[in-house]
Amino acid sequence: MSGTSRVEHVTCLGCGCGCDDVSVTVSEGRIIEVTPACPVGRAWFGDGSIPLEIRRSGQPASLDQAVAEAAELLLEARGRMLVYIGPDLTSQAQRHAVALADLLAATVDSATSTTAAGGLLAVQQRGRAGATLGEVRNRADVLLFWGMDPAPRYPRFMARYVDPTGTHVPEGRRGRTLIGVGVGPDPAPKEVDLTLTIDPSEEITALSLMRASVQGYAREQRSPGLTQAIAIANRLAKARYAVLVHDAEPGDEPRNSLRVEALIALTQALNGPTRAALISLRAGGNRVGAETVLTWQTGYPFSVDYSRGHPRYDPAERGVGRLGSDRFQAALLVGTPALDGALSGTLGRMSTVAIGPRASQTPFATRVAIDTGIAGIHEAGTAYRMDEVPLQLRPPLEAQRSANEVLRALVGAVRAGLGRSQS
Repeated sequence: MSGTSRVEHVTCLGCGCGCDDVSVTVSEGRIIEVTPACPVGRAWFGDGSIPLEIRRSGQPASLDQAVAEAAELLLEARGRMLVYIGPDLTSQAQRHAVALADLLAATVDSATSTTAAGGLLAVQQRGRAGATLGEVRNRADVLLFWGMDPAPRYPRFMARYVDPTGTHVPEGRRGRTLIGVGVGPDPAPKEVDLTLTIDPSEEITALSLMRASVQGYAREQRSPGLTQAIAIANRLAKARYAVLVHDAEPGDEPRNSLRVEALIALTQALNGPTRAALISLRAGGNRVGAETVLTWQTGYPFSVDYSRGHPRYDPAERGVGRLGSDRFQAALLVGTPALDGALSGTLGRMSTVAIGPRASQTPFATRVAIDTGIAGIHEAGTAYRMDEVPLQLRPPLEAQRSANEVLRALVGAVRAGLGRSQS
């Protein structure tokens, strides 16, 4: 590609906001400008350059050779292998990965397994009163930020969904009341109308008392913090449309494992006197897409086991967590894995196939590595925003090879291999 061009309405997957109003300027095949830009978005796009290698046992190979060897290796490990879905793939590519897990009687897992699993389990136990980000922008007049400041991880959340005017909030930010609750090391946003800081040891008590107050069972508290928490609950109950916002991704410090469930319960209670929704902010890539694809294909959002010929779900025995055992003989990494050093070392001792962006640059040895483009930067398709709204991707660059095409070819090779073995 030569010359300079500008691509409008590009979707940024730097964080879960999925901003689709981005303009990207490309010159000589590299990204030179991204507007409107936030630090997370600039880091996501970079200059768009990626490796495009194909390797077998560390040596260059053709695509047909690599796909054939990958299929042979994975078929040998059928019933004893892990399929791991990374966050930088389109939903179309993720669907092929799930199909491979089905064909190979594998366990399929994703980046969600070690990050947002706690919140997903809480939703399965209690249900959820959710909303799209568009509803937040158009309806919310009172927002409570619980133990999180969106600015570092989600820089444009406030600018896109809180500050603008909405159909039911014509004054925009001036028509909204923002409340921030800091919990120990998890701070509240700086630009709010009311701030409360509570000790982590009182967090679940505060949320329980807030729910009791909404339901008409509040009692006087000696703790000033708990008394103020009850007052905040009463303000939420008087809103036209209250929104509770929390960060579903892990922080630097451990959080109370009951936080999400307590926030869900409070939101459900608020839907008695008013309308309320819980917004869970999610990290970048197409993480929510992986959960959505797995759910519509299997009924479960992560940690799905096909080893018995049908999908089974046991979140207490996640595939990634069992990498160090003798459960798996081989692994297929689709997309860039988010794994720690110990698990990377384990993969280096297994027969591993890596397909996706920068597959040739994994920090461990692979039997087959096939580099592809990145969803939304080089590859068109679908990705999901953190509120589970699907977005069409309009990539500013072209890649010689897409993950979707490679995985489709691998599915075909595996099907052919199974056919030969059964004939």
